[in-house]
Amino acid sequence: MRILLKWLLSAVALLAVAYLYSGVQVQSFGSALLAAAVIGLLNMVVRPVLVILTLPVTIVTLGLFLFVINALLFWAASGLLGGFHVNGFFAALVGSLIYSLLGLLIESALGGLLSSRR
Repeated sequence: MRILLKWLLSAVALLAVAYLYSGVQVQSFGSALLAAAVIGLLNMVVRPVLVILTLPVTIVTLGLFLFVINALLFWAASGLLGGFHVNGFFAALVGSLIYSLLGLLIESALGGLLSSRR
């Protein structure tokens, strides 16, 4: 239940990113659902490999290179999908930052909501 709710709220967050920032376009809620799933899969499968491979750069930049990795994965998801488009790397960086902030809000809301039900 929690995974399904997080997926739906992540799609809404992606629509909010498209609404707040013109560098990211999402055609429909269905496209947002698919994009949220692809972003989640990329973050689960590809991100750990990239983090390990770029560990020296991440250490030298005091962790700031992780923002670049997030932006690249956000941009890669837009390249894989038709209804989700990002206008370049800078737009991916801004879009991924907004999406991450909204994801933190979703996580804290779900944590508080689902923990109070027990």
